Amino acid sequence: MAKLYFRYGAMGCGKTMQLLQVAFNYEERGHKVCVIKPKTDTKNGTKLLTRIGPERETDFCFDRKTDLLKKIKQKYRDVHCVLVDEAQFLTPKQADQLMDVTIELNIPVIAYGLRLNFRQDDGGFEGATRLLQIAHDIEEIKTICECGRKATRNTRFLDGKLVIDGPDILIDGTSKIEYRALCPACYKRYLKCTS
Repeated sequence: MAKLYFRYGAMGCGKTMQLLQVAFNYEERGHKVCVIKPKTDTKNGTKLLTRIGPERETDFCFDRKTDLLKKIKQKYRDVHCVLVDEAQFLTPKQADQLMDVTIELNIPVIAYGLRLNFRQDDGGFEGATRLLQIAHDIEEIKTICECGRKATRNTRFLDGKLVIDGPDILIDGTSKIEYRALCPACYKRYLKCTS
């Protein structure tokens, strides 16, 4: 039986790079994959781009109304794996549809995304929350903080200062915005500087 996998980590941990590596491994062995991402991620249009260079065109981008099971059933039922980037932007219903892809079409789905948003205290992203509830297999992809310890916090900086409020979606490229992965100790240190 196919499974739904959720691979999560803080920003900069290499989620997209791992997705591209999995796609390469399947294709190198003569298997087809379907690579998708939400339209919410506007950074690179329809491409997946990693911080260290490798990139790939997606098979399709979806919005919050897209029925992923229906779309995959209609156009991609011959693939050997579905790979989802920026999975935190899924709706809970879409996460359930990905589970249905594994059940009804017997196609494994590997979703990569953030577990929490930058606010830290409001429950995070609904797509990630649902994937944590239903995925067959959950794995953390680790990265390090600027101090060298394990980074677990996704943080947003505006004009060099940590911000703890605002919309979930504010994509890189907007003037004076920066995202960093921090350990809890560095997060608290920056938080004290904003008070």
